[in-house]
Amino acid sequence: MDSLPQSRQPWRVPRAHLEGNTPTVLRFPNGQRVGANLQVISLTGGLLSLSQPVVQGSRVKLMFLTGAGSVLGGAEMLRPVTNALQPFRFVSLAADDHRRLGTLIWERSSQNKFEQDWIEKLRAASEQHEEARPRRFKLAGAVGLVTIGVATAAYLMHFGLLK
Repeated sequence: MDSLPQSRQPWRVPRAHLEGNTPTVLRFPNGQRVGANLQVISLTGGLLSLSQPVVQGSRVKLMFLTGAGSVLGGAEMLRPVTNALQPFRFVSLAADDHRRLGTLIWERSSQNKFEQDWIEKLRAASEQHEEARPRRFKLAGAVGLVTIGVATAAYLMHFGLLK
């Protein structure tokens, strides 16, 4: 299996929100199997609905079916979001499985175009808000410095140390 790159990308990887039941099987190195339902999937990982969370950091083989065929990949379980929802990231995925997964995501993401546009607008507004914040901090710092200077001058004048 090919290893997936772990670099941070500046844009959000497309995700597919799956409706209905997408049964998934987690297979542990000791042979134990746990059933789950796939809720969200991307080329880098996804979100599972489980009856109980799996230990964070566990390495599993994840198997599920798509319209284009089955997908089998190595995954690492991440910190649970709730008792029933737990994210994972792919650590290995064969080229054919990567292609099938990409097909599924492309089909679903084109259906979710409105949601993606809304997310991009929200992200752009958030970035503008983040850029405006440092200016306020600089202004507050300058006002504080002037206030300290005036208070020091008044103190020194009161005790006759400043003439």
